[in-house]
Amino acid sequence: MPYIVKASHYQSQEKIFEGPLDLLLDLIEKEELEVTDVSLAQVADQFLKYLENSENVSPEYLADFLLVAGKLILIKSKAILPTLELEKEEEEDIEELKARLKEYQKFKEIAKELRKLESRKKMLFSRQSYSGMKTIFCPPKKLSALDLQNIFESVLDKLPKVEILAKETIKKVISIKDKIEYLKKSLLERINLTFHSAIADKKDKVEIVVTFLAMLELVRNNLVFIEQEEMFGEIKIISKS
Repeated sequence: MPYIVKASHYQSQEKIFEGPLDLLLDLIEKEELEVTDVSLAQVADQFLKYLENSENVSPEYLADFLLVAGKLILIKSKAILPTLELEKEEEEDIEELKARLKEYQKFKEIAKELRKLESRKKMLFSRQSYSGMKTIFCPPKKLSALDLQNIFESVLDKLPKVEILAKETIKKVISIKDKIEYLKKSLLERINLTFHSAIADKKDKVEIVVTFLAMLELVRNNLVFIEQEEMFGEIKIISKS
């Protein structure tokens, strides 16, 4: 059943977004992608960058953005680490996000068509009677009150429903930036560092994934290099300084 997520407007430098789904769909359409795991993983960094840099997201609606951001991190982590096994609930959350995004895309397309019709200034009016005749309702002879009730109920069932979001406990945000600083500090204390030792006391799956992404960011910036003697073996992180 189609649904509408109520949200406030969020202002970026280029456009006003009506919530996290609107921003996410805009990023995907700019890249001319379909709504898939691959495309969501591809725009995850842009979504997180917007969330990090935006000063106009009200705290009242920040939970909506963080909820979507967490799912994007899982999708990107799965793309980077194919061996990462997601729990059934996490898989369902990802599928739900894609389904909601596709439904929202349909509503956006319908809204465009309605705006086109409105711009033509063509309105519909009831037919006026010029002969003094009264308007008479002429239903089919076998139409009963129960039939009318069923018809109205079927129409109401097809109307978009307001989605009541479940209350979620917001966990402490784990940023890649903080993990980069953590790895740098650890490398100052010792020349070599293994990825396993860097996550030894980490039980939260998201924190482990963010630590892995932080390590890749250090490699990309040419601050460290990594060694792995065999597939799925221990990863050594070596500082270049």
